[in-house]
Amino acid sequence: MPERKREYDEDDVRIRPGRSSRPRTRTRPKHDDAVDALVITVDRGRYGCVVTDAPPDSPVITAMRARELGRKSVVVGDRVALVGDVTGAPGALARIVRIAERTSVLRRTADDDDTTPEGRLERVVVANADQLVIVSALSDPPPRTGFIDRCLVAAYDADIEPLLCLTKADLAGPEAVLDYYAELDLPYVLVRPDSDLGDVRKRLAGAISVLVGHSGVGKSTLVNRLVPDALRAVGAVSAIGKGRHTSTSAVALRLPPVGRSRKDPGWIIDTPGIRSFGLAHVSAESLLHGFPDLVEGTLDDQPNCGHTAADVGCRLDTWVAEGKADPRRLASYRRLLASRAGDTDPRDTPPDDTLTPHPV
Repeated sequence: MPERKREYDEDDVRIRPGRSSRPRTRTRPKHDDAVDALVITVDRGRYGCVVTDAPPDSPVITAMRARELGRKSVVVGDRVALVGDVTGAPGALARIVRIAERTSVLRRTADDDDTTPEGRLERVVVANADQLVIVSALSDPPPRTGFIDRCLVAAYDADIEPLLCLTKADLAGPEAVLDYYAELDLPYVLVRPDSDLGDVRKRLAGAISVLVGHSGVGKSTLVNRLVPDALRAVGAVSAIGKGRHTSTSAVALRLPPVGRSRKDPGWIIDTPGIRSFGLAHVSAESLLHGFPDLVEGTLDDQPNCGHTAADVGCRLDTWVAEGKADPRRLASYRRLLASRAGDTDPRDTPPDDTLTPHPV
């Protein structure tokens, strides 16, 4: 009898697993030995960090983001956990394995209109800031209330305390600016070229403060006065990006201690790249938070009122007419509303955006 041919089934087939199909464990190390640090600069995938509570002369640690973080962004001001070589020695590289929950996030967009690509591109400026220091000159150039109003909206939206820093007080008085913001009870400091910075340091102590301002207002001069070694410190962290100077990105600078005081002098974050705040990420309703002097005037308004000049019967017009708010404040609020709606170019400078300085 002829031998019966054997039938094969799937049990007889063996497939050798390829390299890409090898099973991977989902167990991730806990990194219990990770070191807590603060991110002070970011440049092309390299992060400059300093160990929390480390001495002022501690080296800057260069780190990269661990793969397990996924798409989570790391920005200046983030509190992170580091593993690997945290000595800060030349050529050493650590890894960021955890990002602590942020207490505040300061955001901006390039455009006000969220229907444009620039308006939809939301950028986190810094994390965990305590206050936003808005630097404005009293003269040369004159104060720009439109820029200050935008910064106030961004600060209130991020739940960050604003502080108005008026420079060049030797050239003009602050009366015009203070009168414009009289209803806000906005904290401020005056700075002259030869003035003592004790009041400024007092307000910055123990906090992480973000400095913003237009070109020419004296912000760089103020930073160099607050941190005499600022140029050397910026030069040290600029090496992280291998050649690019950090004047185009935010950098955190530790304030030097005052005298023998052991109190934390705080940090300042210089943001030389910021010229304006696009507010597409802020809703039209939240814009009003930057104008607390107008809020009460909207309480009796009609439910669907947009508070624009085209809304007939808007209570804000009556509120201003009764002398309960500055008409310039209402005009600024409505300019921001119009800019969000795409009715104006946010880069345009309105004729009433500047204040006439009072001579000293």
